[in-house]
Amino acid sequence: MRVGLVIFDCDGVLINSEPIANRVFRDRLAAVGLRLPLEEVMRTFIGKTRAGCIEVAQRMLKRPLPADFVAGWDEALYAAFRAELKPVEGVPELLAAMTVPYCVASNGEPKRMSIALEAAGLMPFVRDHLFTASEVKHPKPAPDLFLHAARHMGAKPADCAVVEDTPTGVKAAVAAGMKVFGFAGAPHADAARLRSEGATPFTAMRELPALLERA
Repeated sequence: MRVGLVIFDCDGVLINSEPIANRVFRDRLAAVGLRLPLEEVMRTFIGKTRAGCIEVAQRMLKRPLPADFVAGWDEALYAAFRAELKPVEGVPELLAAMTVPYCVASNGEPKRMSIALEAAGLMPFVRDHLFTASEVKHPKPAPDLFLHAARHMGAKPADCAVVEDTPTGVKAAVAAGMKVFGFAGAPHADAARLRSEGATPFTAMRELPALLERA
């Protein structure tokens, strides 16, 4: 396989956002009566769209969330991102040295992704190559988003390599007919689970160029 395009997930792959985002979400849920350990929040909600998170939370709570829940969640999340967010170790160096075209495809909301990438200092690397689930009918684990990104970047699915950190994203990439590398360097990532879904796991971004070479 000759890799013609690398498609990166955003949260948990390019930026260390998952611990921050899930801590904020845990606190917002606790404020409306749904108290969960952080580990359960991460296990339950990572990889889902915002709408998917709301749907699951309401089902667990057995009632609708308050009308101002999303606005308050966004406000707290963006403040935390601007104060705390960092890129995943090795990502700025990796993107600066990339010789293969690349883009970002995320289930996250467009505004959230933009704020997060700006806060982490990565927007200059990816500004013109961002795709979100808001642009397709079905989010990950459907293949739609990755196929959409490949089409807009002028690449065939069989020539694409995807970098993901969740089973949801790996399933989407496999369904799209793309090679998948599972980043398992974050505490929430499960290398064995990523492998079982069809990814080649790795734990440090410095490993990725060699993996792409051998793909």
